[in-house]
Amino acid sequence: MRLLLFGNTRKARVNNTVKELEVWLKKRAETVVFDLAGEPKGPFSGDLAIALGGDGTFLRVSRYISAYGIPILGIHLGTFGFLSELTPKDMYLHLEKVLEGQYKLPNRILLRCQLVREGKVVKETLGINDAVISRASLSRLISVKLFINEEEVTNYSCDGIIISTPVGSTAHSLAAGGPILSPEMDAFIISLICPHTLTNRPLVISGDSKIEMEPYTEGVEMGLTVDGQLYEGLLNGDRVKVERADVRLRIVDTGIRSFYEVLREKLAWGGSPKYGNG
Repeated sequence: MRLLLFGNTRKARVNNTVKELEVWLKKRAETVVFDLAGEPKGPFSGDLAIALGGDGTFLRVSRYISAYGIPILGIHLGTFGFLSELTPKDMYLHLEKVLEGQYKLPNRILLRCQLVREGKVVKETLGINDAVISRASLSRLISVKLFINEEEVTNYSCDGIIISTPVGSTAHSLAAGGPILSPEMDAFIISLICPHTLTNRPLVISGDSKIEMEPYTEGVEMGLTVDGQLYEGLLNGDRVKVERADVRLRIVDTGIRSFYEVLREKLAWGGSPKYGNG
């Protein structure tokens, strides 16, 4: 078995864990370490990728390896830990089971995002969580035309528009008032950031849909952000195309927590209202 170990060694806790885990793993399998303090270069080849860090690290590594069909397992060393299953406290126990093949391998849909300018694709990337068009600074609202399967749906006046996967439904889209989708669903969520029309509501559409967005506001800086990490400035006349990618994200599921357990833990779900004594 060939393992790919990713971590940002500029962060002391991550660096220490990488060194410790590398020694442990190399006794059991071929292990290659990639330092996220820089920009690791592909192509990548392996049976399993391990991402050490927060959710941002998990997203970044997922974009690197998903095109190669490599499954990913996250070890949580960050703040929130919504995507990463393991912690340093329990990682050795569950890694032993993973190396013995005791895990499930669910697939999750990804976004294929293209920025088209003057008829040419000038930027293309995969997205795990979401693709967001928004104003680049505190200024006027932006206007965005939305097309689904080449049909013009509507014109939005808002601070931004979010196209989210089910995995990303608990991220930026949720903060903007979007619904939570079960991660195995094949669908997209279209959510607005501070829409100027109160009747605008989030929209859930089939994963087969092809989405196009056209920002057309004068005098306002706009940008496209993918997974909160990749940014590209937008010009009037640009088109952003979003559709389901041909590849899927393969996530190692050790079975130690369910999707709903994560919701209860991370989003403080459950319990009865707390009433005062009076």
